Amino acid sequence: MTSESVILNIKKVGLSDEQFYHLCHTNEDWKLEETAKGELIIMPPVGAISGNRESEFNADVAIWNRKTKLGKVFSSSTIFTLPNGGKRSPDVAWIANERWESLSIEEQEKFPKICPDFVIELRSRTDSLTQLQDKMQEYLHSGLRLGWLIDPQNQQVEIYRLNQPVEIILLPTSLSGEDVLPGFILELPLFND
Repeated sequence: MTSESVILNIKKVGLSDEQFYHLCHTNEDWKLEETAKGELIIMPPVGAISGNRESEFNADVAIWNRKTKLGKVFSSSTIFTLPNGGKRSPDVAWIANERWESLSIEEQEKFPKICPDFVIELRSRTDSLTQLQDKMQEYLHSGLRLGWLIDPQNQQVEIYRLNQPVEIILLPTSLSGEDVLPGFILELPLFND
C-alpha cells in the first residue's frame, strides 16, 4: 500500500451516486472521495498519530454535543454528498438537528445530500496542504458555516467561515465554536511532530 493519495480523473466516466456508494463499500480498506471537479481521490488509512488526534477531536465535539443536544456528530467514515456534486468525508463533522431531521431516513442511511455546518480537517504528514485547502473551499461553497483546518506540520490552524476571508492562527491556541457550536472550546497545543 502506498502512503499517499492517488487522484484519478473520472469526469468523463460519470459515476452515479449509487455507483459511488457501491464502489466505496466494495473497497472498504480505502477511503474514497470525489471532488466537485470530477476527481476520484483514493486515500490510504491514516497512521496512529493522526488517528489518535482525529479521535480526540471527534470526542471533544461529541462530548459538547451530548451536553447541548444541538445536532449530530459524524466520524471520518461518513461521506456527505455536497450540493456542488462532491462526495467528501471530513475528519470531524457536525450538523444541526433541524437540518439533519429534514432528511428522510433513506437519505440519512447512505451518503446524505447535505453539507455539514461544522467540520474539522486534520492534516497528516502525507496530506497535501493545497488539496485540503481546496476541500475546505468546496465545503464553504456548499454552505459550511465554520471549519477548522488543523495543520500540525506548520503549527497553525486555518479558520473558514461563510462569506469571510480565511483566518490563520498560530498554535498554541483556543478555538471557539462561535455561534455554530455555542460554548464549544477546543484547546490546541503545539504538536510534537
